[in-house]
Amino acid sequence: MLAGGLAVTAPADAGSPVVISAVRYDSPGADRGGNKSVNAEYVKITNRSRSARSLTGWTLRDRTGHTFRFPAFTLRAGRSVLVHSGKGRATAKDRYFGLTWYVWNNTGDTAVLKNRAGKTVDTCRWSRLGAGHRSC
Repeated sequence: MLAGGLAVTAPADAGSPVVISAVRYDSPGADRGGNKSVNAEYVKITNRSRSARSLTGWTLRDRTGHTFRFPAFTLRAGRSVLVHSGKGRATAKDRYFGLTWYVWNNTGDTAVLKNRAGKTVDTCRWSRLGAGHRSC
């Protein structure tokens, strides 16, 4: 949104249109590690609103406590960001846990997105291997 010619970022919070829209919990191929394979595992977070949303300080975590914390970051209106399990260079479209092994359990897990205040904004669960990915 614009205010006096400046772009204003609305803070996102619980009840906001920022959601976990998909999870690829099983990297294609055998789970033997390696950064390319680990990064093929990701969570897709989507801003379904018409204004940019600040995700600074938000967290994404699994059941066992693997946690990604967003540094200063704004998700533009109608856009998505992939949070990969491995290492890489952060961009507007890709963020990285920075791990050397997989985060998401293939046979069941829960991705939890919390706002800066620690309030759960969205979750995505799966309870079996299935296709290796889930739309949420």
